[in-house]
Amino acid sequence: MKHKEQIEIVGDNHFSTSIETPLRPNAFDKSDDEKIESIQHHFSKIMEELGLDLTDDSLSGTPYRFAKMYVKELFYGLNPKNKPKLSVFENKYEYNKMLIEQNITIDSSCEHHFLPIVGYAHVAYIPQKKVIGLSKINRLVDYYARRPQVQERLVLQILNDLQEALGTEDVIVSLTAKHLCVSSRGIKDQSSFTTTLEYGGSFSKTDIRNEFLKIIGQEKI
Repeated sequence: MKHKEQIEIVGDNHFSTSIETPLRPNAFDKSDDEKIESIQHHFSKIMEELGLDLTDDSLSGTPYRFAKMYVKELFYGLNPKNKPKLSVFENKYEYNKMLIEQNITIDSSCEHHFLPIVGYAHVAYIPQKKVIGLSKINRLVDYYARRPQVQERLVLQILNDLQEALGTEDVIVSLTAKHLCVSSRGIKDQSSFTTTLEYGGSFSKTDIRNEFLKIIGQEKI
């Protein structure tokens, strides 16, 4: 086990080692129901260690509710079978200007403290031969958000999948979020937020990137 001080340093720096979410090879050998049953058992032990009385009517169902929430809601994005199909279509209108999907809700969790990350994403691309259904962008963002995350990894995962699906590097992803691991523990800064930006292709050009930033209401960089 890492030294406690080193554990705190890594957590506070939101360090990420890979674009891929770290998963065990047997991560999906168990069914969702089996996982819920196991998590329910272990979380009841955590509650007991905290001194809570699980015979109380208000608390007796909490371990199950907690386990179901983790597997079916908060972290459904861990399982590849839940990944949305990115339906793309021929660009029949030959539209070749920037297309932006703004203010996509981010509801994620910090992988270092399992506390909420909440905010919004802006995603844009410049179509070439393919276009994508707008709701698919929102679904992809939510899929990758619904797992223990690091914000730097999250924007890269969204970017890379869209670039592959659309067959173009001309994609940009901006993500602004509030981390409760900053606002409710540690420094307890209630007003700060974090912004990350990843892009490729034409968005590497300052004028095109600044057009995107102007539209979404951010300053030039």
